Amino acid sequence: MTDALDPADMREQYRTKELTAADLAPDPIRQFASWFKETAASPAIHEPNAMVVSTATPDGRPSSRTVLLKHYDDAGFVFFTNYGSRKGAELTANPYVSLLFPWHPLARQVIVTGRAARTGRDETAAYFRTRPHGSQLGAWASEQSSVIASREELLARYEELAARYPDSEQVPVPPEWGGFRVVPETVEFWQGHENRLHDRLRYVREDGSWRVERLAP
Repeated sequence: MTDALDPADMREQYRTKELTAADLAPDPIRQFASWFKETAASPAIHEPNAMVVSTATPDGRPSSRTVLLKHYDDAGFVFFTNYGSRKGAELTANPYVSLLFPWHPLARQVIVTGRAARTGRDETAAYFRTRPHGSQLGAWASEQSSVIASREELLARYEELAARYPDSEQVPVPPEWGGFRVVPETVEFWQGHENRLHDRLRYVREDGSWRVERLAP
């Protein structure tokens, strides 16, 4: 592999303003809202709501994938998936989860850890109705994480559904499709600095309130 790039030679110096506890909002949801607004306004970030969702089996075997955040408030962070998918099955068996928002062009990350619980069917249906018609059909066509013979098989399922539910027809919510709400226990705000002396400020939930601690980079 003489033509391979050497990742050890790839370095970036982050030059940002110091982040202190005094700069933070009283709780992590408001702090997240502030950073999320700044991120969404940046042309350097393609999908600011993209996050890496990491789950694990009951015996500790981890898996990760990129998912889109669809809602957040004081109750937690919400995303939607097929409950029969790998992440759905792992969260059903082991509700502990980590969310990572990798806003690298801004030298920022947000890391959420907590427990996931399924959203109610009314909340799931309300969101499903906002999805484009094609995405609604896709939720039926794909048995997420299952092995399929070919892409043609997937497209054939989709075309069959498109014929059954044309644009004028309402698509029912798949029974095995829905949301997870991640209730945060910790939320870390990471900001890069020169010489790898990054700021890491973490909110920790204690007795219904939040305290902030600084972590070594």
